[in-house]
Amino acid sequence: MGGMSGMFSRGDVIEVSTKHRPNPNAPLTKFSATIRLGQFTDDRKVGANTRKIGVGGGNVAGLTIDDIVISQDVTALVAGTMRNRLDDAGFTVFEDRAANATFELSGVVKELTLNVKIRDEVLIGIELTVKDVASGKVVWSGLVMEKNDRFAGVSGNNRADVAEYLRNSLWLVAGKGTDAISASLMASRPELFNLTPGTRPVPGVTVYVAPTAPAVQAASPVAPAYQGVVMPAKVTAPPSAYAPRATATTGLLVVNTNPARAKVYVDGVYFGLSPLRVEVDPGVHAVSVKLEGYKMATEKVSVRRGDNTEMELPLER
Repeated sequence: MGGMSGMFSRGDVIEVSTKHRPNPNAPLTKFSATIRLGQFTDDRKVGANTRKIGVGGGNVAGLTIDDIVISQDVTALVAGTMRNRLDDAGFTVFEDRAANATFELSGVVKELTLNVKIRDEVLIGIELTVKDVASGKVVWSGLVMEKNDRFAGVSGNNRADVAEYLRNSLWLVAGKGTDAISASLMASRPELFNLTPGTRPVPGVTVYVAPTAPAVQAASPVAPAYQGVVMPAKVTAPPSAYAPRATATTGLLVVNTNPARAKVYVDGVYFGLSPLRVEVDPGVHAVSVKLEGYKMATEKVSVRRGDNTEMELPLER
């Protein structure tokens, strides 16, 4: 991709880092499935300056121009964020396109704007494609979207605030894409994830023995749906045979949040992203949900054996 126009000084650039923040909930061991990063391209209509992402610099303390310009090409920023998210999910990720890997991930940046007005407005749209390296066949493809806005407050923005807002928004997009990719690959290639077909991994749990799931026949298999992820109809994955439910010895806990995709902890143990359905032992449990940019919410809930318990946790900024 092209570089930044020489008309911008370093003082007019917003530094956005892809430095990895270690995830305490990441799997202790890596999956056998490996991914190498392929080509990421910028399909936005931005002209010669591929690092411009919006306007409103006059509303940002420390900037002397109206354009919002970041410190690296958006393709490098998006690829780096996806690399970190996939690493947290348990994949070994190679940046060398010649590396011997199971899958290759490529991407097209369709939208990436951040305009600083009365409210800060961010719009991100990234097409992601996963190919099987051995066959060259596309095994997953989808468009991941995020549209958000915020009020910076009466004190206004500075460059660090804007950089962190963009970074958090990209982190959410990369998380949606990673979750959708992981679910599809786990359903179609469970042997690469040490999974019994139809099961899913739980952070902190290493399964030694599990029942063999019966084969599931479906006339029109549908890939798992994720908020903010649009997958073409022709790219599908077999449905999962795993369905959490209340049993004679457990209860079903259903956790919904507004907004969705918050991290859910039950008695301090991370179980996944909302909306979440999970089997738990009967009794009183402490449920906490966390989402970047929002206050943590915690409630206690009583789960009965053989019964479904549903709770809604609204998140406040």
